[in-house]
Amino acid sequence: MEGFTPYFSVIIPALLLATASATKLNVPRLRLSYKDLLSTNRSSIFSGHHGQLSLTAVFLDEYRDRLFLGGKDVLYSLLLGPTSSESREIYWPPLPGNREDCIQTGKEPQTECANFVRLLQPYNRTHLLACGTGAFQPMCAFISVGHRGEHVFTMDPLNVENGRGKVPHDPSFPFASTFSGGELYTGLTADFLGRDSVIFRSMGERSTMRTETDQKLLHDPKFIAAHLIPDNDDRDNDKVYFFFTEKATEAGDREGAIHTRVGRVCANDVGGQRVLVNKWSTFIKARLVCSVAGPHGIDTHFNQLEDVFLLRTKDERNPDVYAIFSTISNVFQGFAVCVYRMADIREAFNGPFAHKEGPDYQWGAYEGRVPYPRPGVCPSKITNQPGKEFGSTKDFPDSVLQFARSHPLMWRPVFPALRQPVLVKANIPYKLKQIVVDRVEAEDGQYDVMFIGTDVGTILKVIALHSGNSLETEEVTLEELQVFKVPTPITSMDISVKRQALYVGSPAGVAQVKLHRCEMYGKACAECCLARDPYCAWDGSSCSRYVPNSKRRFRRQDIRHGNPALQCVDQNLSEDLDVTEDKMVYGTENNSTFLECVPRSPQASVSWLVQRDDRKEEVKLDDRVMSTDQGLLFRRLFHQDEGIYICHSREHGFTQTLARLTLQVLPGETVDELMARDNAGLSDSFKDRSGGNYRAWMPCSSYSRGASSSQMSQSRSWFKDVIQLIGPSNLPLVEDYCERMWCNDKLRRKHKSMLEKYRQAQEGARKARSKSSGERNRTPRDLRAQEGY
Repeated sequence: MEGFTPYFSVIIPALLLATASATKLNVPRLRLSYKDLLSTNRSSIFSGHHGQLSLTAVFLDEYRDRLFLGGKDVLYSLLLGPTSSESREIYWPPLPGNREDCIQTGKEPQTECANFVRLLQPYNRTHLLACGTGAFQPMCAFISVGHRGEHVFTMDPLNVENGRGKVPHDPSFPFASTFSGGELYTGLTADFLGRDSVIFRSMGERSTMRTETDQKLLHDPKFIAAHLIPDNDDRDNDKVYFFFTEKATEAGDREGAIHTRVGRVCANDVGGQRVLVNKWSTFIKARLVCSVAGPHGIDTHFNQLEDVFLLRTKDERNPDVYAIFSTISNVFQGFAVCVYRMADIREAFNGPFAHKEGPDYQWGAYEGRVPYPRPGVCPSKITNQPGKEFGSTKDFPDSVLQFARSHPLMWRPVFPALRQPVLVKANIPYKLKQIVVDRVEAEDGQYDVMFIGTDVGTILKVIALHSGNSLETEEVTLEELQVFKVPTPITSMDISVKRQALYVGSPAGVAQVKLHRCEMYGKACAECCLARDPYCAWDGSSCSRYVPNSKRRFRRQDIRHGNPALQCVDQNLSEDLDVTEDKMVYGTENNSTFLECVPRSPQASVSWLVQRDDRKEEVKLDDRVMSTDQGLLFRRLFHQDEGIYICHSREHGFTQTLARLTLQVLPGETVDELMARDNAGLSDSFKDRSGGNYRAWMPCSSYSRGASSSQMSQSRSWFKDVIQLIGPSNLPLVEDYCERMWCNDKLRRKHKSMLEKYRQAQEGARKARSKSSGERNRTPRDLRAQEGY
C-alpha cells in the first residue's frame, strides 16, 4: 500500500524538481481581464434579480436550452438562446417557523438559517427535483419546467418533501449526488451535527439504502463527485462511483493522514437477507494516487481531492476521469491534475483486497480464500453460474456479506495514465478548484482542452502535449480569463459543447464564457499558428474557428509544435509581423534610460541587437545594461551607447522584429539647459515646443475647464519627453518645479481672484457705460493672458 509522504521537507524538493523544467509555456499566452471579456462579447454575467445570487447549485439542460440556478431562498431559470436574456424566478424560503428554530439553535441567520438550494436534478420530462437546506431542516420539491420549447417554471410551495439524506443540513458541507432510473444516490453527512457520513439511495420504488456506521467503510469523508458508469451492456452490472477523500486507516499511527478514494456500489444492490439489511452489500473502495517522482525514490503525493470531471467518450463504459488534487501541508501549496482510465479503476477493484490481521500487524494483500460470488460484484447474468444463480443481493451467502463488511478496501491503488500528472502547479498565488474538459478535433489529432477555475475568479485554458513515445508532458497555458470583476471563488463549471460555452458559477453569480475567440490571437498567419489553440486555425485571411471536415482547404494549424515557419511559409511574415519603422529615443549621459519592447506573447523570449556603422552585434548585458520583461534598461548611460537597437522575439524557433529604436545620447549639460528658466519660469526651448504659448501643454492647466483632448495629449507627450531627457536622478527636482509652477494653491487662488475682479469690472462698466467696446468684450482668457497666468 502506498504510504503517506510524511514531511513537507521531502515534498518541497520533489515538487520543485518536478517543476524545474517548466518553461514560459506555463505562462498564459493571452491574458484577458474582466473588461476585455465584456468588451469583446465573450462573457456575460447574471447576478440575480436582486444583485446577489449566492449561487449554490447549477444544472445545465442542453436539451431544453436552459440553465437552472439555485441560491439562497431562490431558484432561477435562464434561456440560453443567442439573443435571449429572459429569466424566471421562484422564491423558496424555509417552511414557516424553521428559520426561527434555526436561529434558536445558535446558527447564523444570514449564512446558515435560510434555504440554500444544493441539488438540482432532472426528474422526468417535465419536472426537476430541487432540494435545499431549509434552515437546517432539508426539504425537496418538484419544479415544473414544461416541455422543450416552453419556458415554464413553477412550484407548489405546499407540496414539499423531507430532504434528509438528499442534501446536508449545513450549507457549507460538501456532498455529491447523481440521479438515475428515478433513484437518487448521494454521499453526504446526513445528520444535524454533521457526523453521520453515509452513501444513500433514496426515492424510487426500492427501499432506502445506506452504508453502515463503520469507520472501515467511511472515515470522515469529504464527497466530491458521483457518477453512474456501466460496466457492459448488461444493465444489471451498472455501478455508481463515488469520489471522495477520507482519513486513511492504512497509514499506520500517523494522525490526520488523508487519502483520496474511488468507491462504488451496484445500482441493483438491495442489501442482505439477514446480514446488512437495507445496507450496501457491494460497497468497495480503492485509493487514487496522484504523485510526482522525487529524489531517493520518495514521491510527492497530492492527497486532497478538489474536483472531478468525467470526460464522456463514444464508449459510455470508458470515460476519462480528470481530477484536481492539492497538497495538504500548511506551509506549502501545490496542485496537480491527474487523468485516470476506467480500465485501471476496474483492474484495482478486481485485484486483491487489503487485509490486516490485527492492531499490531501491517497491512497487506489478502491471500486467503475469497468467497463466491466475489464481494463487490453485482447479481447479473455474468455473475450467475449453473447451479449458482443469484436474483438479487439478498440471495448472496452470509459469508460474502461478512467479507464485504470486513474488507471494503482494495490493496492495489489506482495510478493515473502514464503514472504522472498532466499538470503540476506550485507556488502560485491562487488555488485550483474546478475543472471541465473538452475533447477537440484539430488538424493534427485530438486534444483535451482543460478549463480550470481558481479561487480568485480566473479560468486557465490549458492543454497537455505528449511528445512521441516519451513520458514527458508539455503543459501549454493558452489563456487566463478574469471572469468576475471582483476576485471570488469559482464553485461550479459546466461545459456546453453545443453552444461552445462555459457556465461558470460563483457566489457573485453565473457567467457564460465562450470557449474561444480566435481573432484575439492576431491578424497574421504566424500569430494564429503560435497560439497553438486547437479551436483556431488560419483560413487564409484570418484566425478563425477550426471545423473538422470543412470544405475550406487553406487551413494552417500546428498545435504540437506551433511552428509558423513551416505552416505559414507562403505568407509574407515580415510584412505581417516585423516592425520596420524607426523610433527616436533620447537619453542623457550618466542617467538611466529605458528602451521599451514587450513581446506579443509572454511565452516568447526577447533578444537585443545594436547596429553601429552598418555593423550589428548582440547587446552585452551586465550590471549596467539589463534586459527586463518590459525592455532594455541602462542604469547609467554612456555616449558610446548610441546606436540603433533592434528588439527580436523568439517563440518555438520563430523570430520576428518587434522594435527598432535609435538611441541618441545627449551631453549632461542638456539637463542644465532644460532646467534653466526665463522670467516666466520656462526655458526658450520649452516655449518653442508650443509656439511660445506654454499654457496649451502645462500639465495642470490642461485639466482645467475647457481644455481640449489634443491639449491633454500634448501635455502628456511633453511630460514624457521631459522625463526621458531629465532621467530619474533629477525626477524630484522636476516634480518640485511643476508643483511650484502650475499646481499650487496660491496660483489657483490668484486665478479665482482675477475672475472675481473681472466680473466686478464688467458690472461697473455696464453701470457707467464709459468703457470702450474692446474693454467690455474682454474674456477670462484675455485676462489670464494679460496677467501672464
